[in-house]
Amino acid sequence: MALMTETSWTEIDRLWEKLEKALLTPIRAFRLRYLPLLMVYFAYGALGIITIAESFWIKSSLTLTPSELAALSVWLTLPWTIKMVFGELVDAVPIFGSQRQSYVVIGGALVALGLLTLAGTAGGWITFAPPDDLYRIGSFLSVVGVVLQDVAADAMSAEVVDRENPDGSPRDPKDINRDLAMVQVLGRLALSLGLVVVAGLGGWLASVFSYTTVFLCSLVIPAISVSGAFLIRIDSSETRPVDWRILGGGLVFGASVLAMAIGGVPYSQEIVFVVSMAVVSAMLWRVVGDLDPQIQKTVFYAVIIIFAFRATPLVGQGYTWFTIEVLGFDEAFQGTLNQIGALLALIGTWLFSDSITGKPIPVVLFWLTIVATILSLPSLALTLGISGWTEATLGFGARTIAIIDTAASSPFLQLSMIPLLTLCAIYAPQKRRATWFALMGSLMNLALVAAALQTKYLNQVFVIDRGAYENLPLLLGVVMAIGLVVPLTAILLFGKKLESGESARLQSS
Repeated sequence: MALMTETSWTEIDRLWEKLEKALLTPIRAFRLRYLPLLMVYFAYGALGIITIAESFWIKSSLTLTPSELAALSVWLTLPWTIKMVFGELVDAVPIFGSQRQSYVVIGGALVALGLLTLAGTAGGWITFAPPDDLYRIGSFLSVVGVVLQDVAADAMSAEVVDRENPDGSPRDPKDINRDLAMVQVLGRLALSLGLVVVAGLGGWLASVFSYTTVFLCSLVIPAISVSGAFLIRIDSSETRPVDWRILGGGLVFGASVLAMAIGGVPYSQEIVFVVSMAVVSAMLWRVVGDLDPQIQKTVFYAVIIIFAFRATPLVGQGYTWFTIEVLGFDEAFQGTLNQIGALLALIGTWLFSDSITGKPIPVVLFWLTIVATILSLPSLALTLGISGWTEATLGFGARTIAIIDTAASSPFLQLSMIPLLTLCAIYAPQKRRATWFALMGSLMNLALVAAALQTKYLNQVFVIDRGAYENLPLLLGVVMAIGLVVPLTAILLFGKKLESGESARLQSS
């Protein structure tokens, strides 16, 4: 019995040590010079303050269908796919002598202009175009601003880590890689913290004030990201000439995309997606040409697996409208769900980040895929009307199920990108850091374009509209199946090929 007691205390001590390490590692990793980029990521998450007001406003005041909203999301994702243009600008084109600060400021101004457009549309004091088109314009301006700030922050994330000791001697590569990984973790934590701070607040504001007031209140968010740029000097000392093959090609590509979007070219989104894949892949190949062949293989297989994970479709706005109309989830309760989800996502990222950075990418994404599929089952059950049975039999209804589902699934939402961001930071080429991150981000965001296209197709096959939700269970079931099969297939085909490169990375971390 004494031996068992001693063993039990030993196990408790080990568990406590692991918990203490998980809790304190991000705190110990923080440095004051990280603050500007973390404020950019925080502001990105805090833009979620308008999410609930936006959803209710679209449903009540605009005429866009779930299928049209899914199609719009394709266009709104495209600025993320031409991040190489912004990356090349940030790397090689100083504005007023600044390569980082000025771009954070310009991005914040664009976000503010987009929010003002939404506020003016909702309030009726901006009327030069139909409300649906003004919504598109405001959303596009905000997205472009966020992308520009994100590119600058990504570049900083690879620059803020010291490569030398105070005496000028080179630091151990293991320590550098570890710090680079933790900067990415801190970035995800800052984004999650932004979501936590505004999640419940966004629901409360939408339930008490007009949608116009909510959009105007959100102007404080870009002010946060811009103020961070002035707290600490964040500009890079790395300079180089403009690579016109990347900047020029990206500008021509962006202009072509805009022309097709405005001109209503048939299958324009599909054409843009295919061309985008070709352009981004070619540019990325140019940038990685100087890397070691083994590193190239590691990045290549990692990108394939993460691309497959991110390219799975979503249900679309139909499910949100179902919860509003059928289940009676008002703005305040939607805010409560967002608050729970954001808080637990922050806690999950905090606690699991140390483990995630030390595990191979295939292992991380395998378990995230399995867990995500299992945790989608309560949503499917709600569309099938199970809440009526649970309320009559077990005493709890749809709201309790939604809270449990949100609480269980949220911690896993922010974890999938940490391994790839860590790889990007470790292998970012000097003087091309912003371009490198932008190209990798463009490729990963093309996965979201693929997901949005599939979402659009599925919503065209299984039609959902205001008050017509009979196809929703089948739509959700198909989405769940694709979300399980596609990532697992990629892991099965390419996971083993990634192992050798991942082993080398983990040994050096």
